[in-house]
Amino acid sequence: MTKAWANVFTELNERTSKPRPTGITMVIDKCHGPYAVADHLDLFGDYADHWKLSFGTTVLLEEGLLRQKIAMTREQDVLVYPGGTLTEVAIVRGVWREYLHHACELGFNGIEVSDGTIHLAPADRRQVIRYALDLGLTVVTEVGKKDREQQPPPEALARQALADFADGASWVIVEARESGRGVGVFDEDGSVHEEDVNIMADILGDHLERLVWEAPLKRQQEYFILRFGPNVCLGNIQPRDVLGVEALRVGLRFETFRQVAEELQAGMEIDN
Repeated sequence: MTKAWANVFTELNERTSKPRPTGITMVIDKCHGPYAVADHLDLFGDYADHWKLSFGTTVLLEEGLLRQKIAMTREQDVLVYPGGTLTEVAIVRGVWREYLHHACELGFNGIEVSDGTIHLAPADRRQVIRYALDLGLTVVTEVGKKDREQQPPPEALARQALADFADGASWVIVEARESGRGVGVFDEDGSVHEEDVNIMADILGDHLERLVWEAPLKRQQEYFILRFGPNVCLGNIQPRDVLGVEALRVGLRFETFRQVAEELQAGMEIDN
């Protein structure tokens, strides 16, 4: 679709287009009804790549309503999946195979595999990933613990991500929860542990293009975009923030526009 200002701002083309090989935006949805989802997709469907139905909330929905939400997101070429904690619940209850089959039946095209709360042995993690792949699901995994007292070091997060990629995961998320504070690569106040990011980036190499940094706070989004460029993968983005994140990516907000403004102004001439 033609954008409203396409004939004026012709150079905002640094972003990849859907389906994106990198630079995805993962939207977190914990309470939106089908009409709200439809409105959101009308506004920013071009910029939403993953749609995570989080917190196990899909269990609480009427089946027809859930199918409707899944179908309308998939129509926009969006990967839609329930949050990883629900997979963990299925694992510890011994119904993870049934869970994966039912996810396919409901229309999900992706699944998240994590161990943010439970302990999952490497062989078991691999088995769940490969079973999901055999069912035709796109696998997204998550590394890191939700309990800030049990956070693995960045080296361990990166090594787990590499193992997941080797086992067939298409994307790996770095845990930061909804708050973005005191978890993963973030301090208690939400500031970035830059040394942790450096370590992970060095270990992951080219795989960094498919690493999704959960970054619910604007200053975190700004950091990763300035650090890795407009096509960095970002997750846990609230629906209300998707267009704002895209504006950050393409240099339409102060935080990223100021980098190019001085250079552009140096060669600027105003016609009389």
